[in-house]
Amino acid sequence: MVSPYVGMVFKNDDDAFEYYGNFARKNGFSVRKERSRLSPQLGTYKRDFVCYRSGFAPAKKKLTGDHHRDRKSIRCGCDAKMYLSKEVVDGVSQWFVVQFSNVHNHELLEDDQVRLLPAYRKIREADQERILLLSKAGFPIQRIVKVLELEKGIQGGQLPFLERDVRNFVHNRKKVVQENDALITEKRENDTLELLEACKVTKEADEDFVYDFTVDENDKVEHIAWSYGHSVEAYTMFGDAVYFDTMYQSITYGMLFGAWLGIDNHGRTVFFGCVLLQDETPRSFSWALQTFVRFMRGRWPQTIITDLDPGLRDAITSKLPDSKPVISLWNIFLKMYGLSTDKHITLLHSFRASWALCYMRGCFVARMGTTDYLKSIEAFLKGVFSTQTCLRSFFEQVGISASFQNQACREMQYMHTKTCIPIEENARSILTPFAFNALQHELVLAMQYAVSEMPNGSCIVRHFKEIDGERLVIWIPEDEHVHCSCKEFESSGLLCRHSLRVFILKNYFHLPDKYYLNRWRRETSLDFYDPQIAQNCDDEWYQHYQCLAETLFTESSLTKERSEYVQREVTTHLTRILNEVRNMPESEGVTMDLTFSPAG
Repeated sequence: MVSPYVGMVFKNDDDAFEYYGNFARKNGFSVRKERSRLSPQLGTYKRDFVCYRSGFAPAKKKLTGDHHRDRKSIRCGCDAKMYLSKEVVDGVSQWFVVQFSNVHNHELLEDDQVRLLPAYRKIREADQERILLLSKAGFPIQRIVKVLELEKGIQGGQLPFLERDVRNFVHNRKKVVQENDALITEKRENDTLELLEACKVTKEADEDFVYDFTVDENDKVEHIAWSYGHSVEAYTMFGDAVYFDTMYQSITYGMLFGAWLGIDNHGRTVFFGCVLLQDETPRSFSWALQTFVRFMRGRWPQTIITDLDPGLRDAITSKLPDSKPVISLWNIFLKMYGLSTDKHITLLHSFRASWALCYMRGCFVARMGTTDYLKSIEAFLKGVFSTQTCLRSFFEQVGISASFQNQACREMQYMHTKTCIPIEENARSILTPFAFNALQHELVLAMQYAVSEMPNGSCIVRHFKEIDGERLVIWIPEDEHVHCSCKEFESSGLLCRHSLRVFILKNYFHLPDKYYLNRWRRETSLDFYDPQIAQNCDDEWYQHYQCLAETLFTESSLTKERSEYVQREVTTHLTRILNEVRNMPESEGVTMDLTFSPAG
């Protein structure tokens, strides 16, 4: 390595200091930055770098009666130095060495000694993370140093830093964390009060909005939950199965965010309510569940799908004994990548009745176990957590996302038949496109199965190729009742291919009405119902309008040609009618609000 010299050029002062530092380490000393000088035109234009033992330590005054450690200064007036000056050459700034001296008045250190100088005892970022992790786990400083030595495969005392460096680093980091925690606690309290104020304002503007909260022993807000009027209305129609997602932490304070979600008759995600919890204890979950049921006017869901959390499962068993807890396979697969101990396997095994397919069969989940639905939940939650913001803004974002999710208009779809079976034609006139497509899929597959009738009236249904796929279908003719061992109807509310095959065998032209659940019917919809409009308008006229609109939608969805025609003509004629109505005079100065919009 070339020794610095007068006239040596560097691109900037940082490069110069790094070069001088590397030179110093190879020659048994370290350097530090001394003085710098500024000018209005050039900014910093002079830099002085000196030996670490340059100058003399200032004398310290001792206070009477105080005990101080008398540390001897290492500074001895060493004159080794490198001074630089900045000049602009052809419009480019450059730094030139204007003075250099490598004359020391002290002994230079050997390689095994110079590495212990403070300037070279740096704890790398990877080592910092490891030290903090071990410290958090309760390891004492001496043990942490020993672990690092063993991991690096070096002898004791050969780390590039000392034990006291580790101790100082841990102490300083804990101090910073404590100061940050105090600031965060204060900000969280202020933010939570603003969130409560936002809830109060929303309640004053919308009497159907509901919220509740708890306070701790210090009278600080602990948990808070809320829901909207359109969410409660949606729950009355689609609250038979609820997905309680607790995978996300809140954006600012690490509070647990829980969202109650469902699925409507068009397969869309429906927002029922949400909660912010300070912790994940059974007590907190119990309060959240009880509050949610109170928001939903005391109605419990048949099934509640949750994350793999023992505290949450215990709370459901205790507070919602009539609800069946089911663990989402989606969340299990996400956690599987982190399974590395027998403890996780034991936990999964203890909850197998809540997630294993053989145990879950027959639990009503309303097709919320499909990949498409679970991805829609993920998209909804990512929209809620799209920005780092305060709790009040977070509350507003939840409201926007929930309103959009619950009031989004469904796309016009047409449904064509595939089998020419009368059951299919009848189902098309009753079910929503989402439910019909699912039933139609099963109906198409039903034609691949053979039926063997048993003396007691039951049937064995087998696939024409698969050997191990037979199902037992119990048939009770007097009640027109069918029950399949696959329990698809009990799980989704739509008949399976095996049951449909039996109905076809029995020469049924349409399914019994009980096998068209209300939750999958066209008339059970969020799109054509607004209680406020229904209350303000003439009831008979409004019902007639709803009937016409729903019938038009049903008829237009039968073919693509019908669908395109209705979309084109309805837009044209409704726009014309709306413009004519707006040009009419108001009756006696009073205007009735007849603006229709999808709402919950």
